[in-house]
Amino acid sequence: MGSKAIHRILAGAALCCLFACPALGAAKFHIGVVTGTVSQSEDDLRGAERLIKEYGDVSKGGMIKHLTYPDNFMSEMETSISQIVGLADDPLMKVIVVNQAIPGTTEAFRRVKEKRKDILCFSGEPHEDPNVIDSISDLSCGSDTITRGYLIVAAAKKLGADTLVHISFPRHMSYEMLSRRRNIMEVACKDLGLKFVFETAPDPTSDVGVAGAQQFILEKVPAWLAKYGKKAAFFCTNDAQTEPLLKQVAAHGGFFVEADLPSPLMGYPGAFGIDLSKEKGNWPAILKKVESAVVKAGGKGRMGTWAYSFGFANSAALAEFGKRIVEKKTKLGDFKTLMECFAQYTPGARWNGGYYTDLSTGTKRKNHVLIYQDTYILGRGYLDMTKVQVPEKYFKIR
Repeated sequence: MGSKAIHRILAGAALCCLFACPALGAAKFHIGVVTGTVSQSEDDLRGAERLIKEYGDVSKGGMIKHLTYPDNFMSEMETSISQIVGLADDPLMKVIVVNQAIPGTTEAFRRVKEKRKDILCFSGEPHEDPNVIDSISDLSCGSDTITRGYLIVAAAKKLGADTLVHISFPRHMSYEMLSRRRNIMEVACKDLGLKFVFETAPDPTSDVGVAGAQQFILEKVPAWLAKYGKKAAFFCTNDAQTEPLLKQVAAHGGFFVEADLPSPLMGYPGAFGIDLSKEKGNWPAILKKVESAVVKAGGKGRMGTWAYSFGFANSAALAEFGKRIVEKKTKLGDFKTLMECFAQYTPGARWNGGYYTDLSTGTKRKNHVLIYQDTYILGRGYLDMTKVQVPEKYFKIR
């Protein structure tokens, strides 16, 4: 063999080592999944773990590269951005999913696209304004806040509620999607014959902290029930306040349709002292154990959730959708296949949704999908809310 041929072989071997070329049988391309930590976004992280279980870790010749951004992502934004952008240095990287797409994701995707236009960038439950994230993200997928503004009220009525108590604080009400949902809920209550009440609670990021905000809910729920009656349904926009709200509704009465981001893990384990260490990642088993605890505590037929965590499903389904696109089994904009990807990880649950509509232009954005899962009432079962037709006027409420 000539010296030039030997040189070419050695150079090729060096490049394979430098860029981690796959060995025989290893993944042909990689998918990066970026989530919060187990302490901040456990459900999102479990979705990444499910993908690794199914498709293997990049470090072991598999397809999935999982990273977690800092808990204090607002003050460490540049660190988060650098982590996401760093995935583009892998020549086999073809899809990057960030769930939840925290502030800074838009800038990270912009830098990724500058390096590698071939990489698909997907944002799950984006925190940034739709006009911002949609300018660069190939696909954004969030919970359908707008549709759920109507459906949560409709579900409350189906359970027998005559009042909806919406609990929030000014910071959340400054967010476009949360403010729109609140306004939709108020109109829906008027149309469906329920009383709408807005109650202000302390912001957990304020001086009172999470503990103070939770204590406020613990103390206030009995008083609210005395004021509005046992047929009042409660909804709060903050995850930390969900746990004390669940605990008091079970103990004193009222209804809780579902959380802001519904999941059997959202508030229920803490509220009812449920140990789910053996069931982690097994959603049917988690739901069964949560349901048993809620029924035992007296909440049967009054408290609900989604059977599968949206955070878990979003991480897994977006990565699966990206995988199918890279494998040329589907294309961006294929809503039906996207729903099939969600169904793949949530057997037995029903999904529905559509495209985000820009209120200023009235146009639907094919790169921004809003979806929702059927409501599951503990001790009763599914409510078939995915079959409910939402009147068109609600999509135009600001």
